[in-house]
Amino acid sequence: MPSEEQVQPLDASEEAFVRELGRVLLELPRAVDADMVKAGGLPLSEYTPLMYLSEAPGRAMRMSELAATCSLSLSGMTRVVIRLEKHGWVERVKCTEDGRGWNAVLTDAGLDRLVRAWPAHLASVRRHLVDHFKGHDLAELVIAFRRVAVTGEPAHD
Repeated sequence: MPSEEQVQPLDASEEAFVRELGRVLLELPRAVDADMVKAGGLPLSEYTPLMYLSEAPGRAMRMSELAATCSLSLSGMTRVVIRLEKHGWVERVKCTEDGRGWNAVLTDAGLDRLVRAWPAHLASVRRHLVDHFKGHDLAELVIAFRRVAVTGEPAHD
């Protein structure tokens, strides 16, 4: 930990940025979830794993990997996958690699459900997030966010 002499206080714009980012991190998922449920009943908590599974090789991911990708605990992901299984959108299959873990596998019905939910997700994300950044360099923002997510360290350009 840095000593008190090494800590540089935030200026007003930095402080405002940090506080507003915190609000966005809480409110954006809530807003998108509400829009999606209203549009077709698929909550963001179910849409997100279906989306990641659709992009995975063989439409399958190890449960622990899917949980990490969705920022959930393994037990939380298991509860979501059980709900998805009840709808026939996902199957759990024993891992062939080591026989110990489980894979979540997106079914054809799950892919169809994802495709039907995609327009509501897209419209909501555009309205609540993307449209607010018109004129900004999104590629640079992606790079900065990726640095924060991966290393937690500032850019050293």
